[in-house]
Amino acid sequence: MPDSLTVEESPLEMLLQEQSSLQTPVGQFSEQHASLATQSKASFYQQLLPISKPKVGEQYAFKVELDKCTGCKACVSACHSLNGLDEDETWRDVGTLSGGCGDQAYTQTVTTACHHCVDPACLNGCPVLAYEKDEDTGIVRHLDDQCIGCQYCVLKCPYDVPKYSKKLGIVRKCDLCHSRLAVGEAPACAQACPTEAISVQIVNQAEQMSAARNGGDFLAAAPDPAYTVPTTHYVSQRTLPEDVHALNQHALRPEPTHWPLVWMLLLTQMAAGLFLFDWLFQGPQVLPLLAWSLLLLGLIASTTHLGRPLGAWRAFLGLRRSWLSREIAVFSIFFFFASVYVASLLWPQGFSGLTGYLSLATTLSGFAGVYCSIMIYVDTQRLFWAGLPTSLRFGGSSLLFGLLAIGLSRLLSGESVQWIAGLTWLLMLFKLGYEANQVWGPHSQAAKMTPAKKSAALMRGPLQAILHLRFASAIGFMLLLAPFCFGAQWLLGMGALALLLLITEFSERVLFFRAVAAPKMPGSIDS
Repeated sequence: MPDSLTVEESPLEMLLQEQSSLQTPVGQFSEQHASLATQSKASFYQQLLPISKPKVGEQYAFKVELDKCTGCKACVSACHSLNGLDEDETWRDVGTLSGGCGDQAYTQTVTTACHHCVDPACLNGCPVLAYEKDEDTGIVRHLDDQCIGCQYCVLKCPYDVPKYSKKLGIVRKCDLCHSRLAVGEAPACAQACPTEAISVQIVNQAEQMSAARNGGDFLAAAPDPAYTVPTTHYVSQRTLPEDVHALNQHALRPEPTHWPLVWMLLLTQMAAGLFLFDWLFQGPQVLPLLAWSLLLLGLIASTTHLGRPLGAWRAFLGLRRSWLSREIAVFSIFFFFASVYVASLLWPQGFSGLTGYLSLATTLSGFAGVYCSIMIYVDTQRLFWAGLPTSLRFGGSSLLFGLLAIGLSRLLSGESVQWIAGLTWLLMLFKLGYEANQVWGPHSQAAKMTPAKKSAALMRGPLQAILHLRFASAIGFMLLLAPFCFGAQWLLGMGALALLLLITEFSERVLFFRAVAAPKMPGSIDS
């Protein structure tokens, strides 16, 4: 260093001095806040709120000025601190939109929380009425003391808003800091934002409904607003490129497995199939006994999915609007008829000729339950869980296990099982062909990352081991079954077939949960 250059004049010192003179958004906010007199701070914060309260047909809603959002996550931190959330729990997130290229490149951070929808899917799907939409404010609130932790609202919400707390065994979500609004104070996220990108406004619910369901704008790369009619208003003066997308749109992260639901669905569908073929062919007494045992195990498995299983009795409260409530009610009826039917078989004199009617009632209620299971997932509006593929998976499992069970019972009695084996073989072939099209079909090669392409990519990528198990066991099942189509009668083969079928349908049910492309608000590259 030259002698003429003092330490104070060194480049490093000059840069440090320059940096200390720069003012960040957080620093500007802190300086402005400190300069305000105590009595004027209240009016400063009230700028983030509307002057009046909502009138009839109106409600509070978030307003986000995208051009002001810097992605600093002060809103996330404030929300987390005020609400005392778990370490891995967030009610507000920050994502990123991207698009364009070269001089026209576009990047924008986006802060998102609950949109307090006009027609909230979480409220409509809750079986225990643990959600309410306040008549005066329009805020969608979660009633923690009512929640049983079934997590169906998590599947129903297209914006990934409700968050499950393992510690508490319930779901929780943003309530727009309703207690602060009641005393004229802005939500924590709005107060913490150093650039005032977040505020609260009043919107007309009918206008929101009309705009959302007539193709109105919500936010680029966000789920279709027509489903729930979100009320958050995103504002920007910037022109969006045509190819704008969420920065994490190509992220391949499998969804949770929900092991209790995997077993519940598989066991209840097995039971329904066994009762069906028992009714059709008056199989041996062991068939309904096995079916009843599988049904009991399936219902027990379902309760282990609940964070608060002791409150499950309240699930009947949502019968008017929740498919989950209907499934619980119908499976309860199914179990009642199945129990009475099995009892009639074990009773020495039977039930005075009612056994046949009980068998029919059991079969009908069983498949009504399977139908409700299908509709639970169809109602989430997720493409991978649409009506046809879900019906084929659930109904196909019932029929496959029922056919195999009646085939085994006939084999034990020395009867021919050729037509049963042939029908089973064709059904498995049809299921495999449909699933292969989902994984390797034309939609999996689409230019854009559509939900169908993402599900296919998940199965070919992170979930390929389960996919290979599914197809290997299914093909092995078909190869082992082929000789029975031509008159083979070896009992050991039927036992191996039962094991292979259990493996293939179990792995299919795991893929059902893990490979679904769940709709979400735009996230960051690491989310």
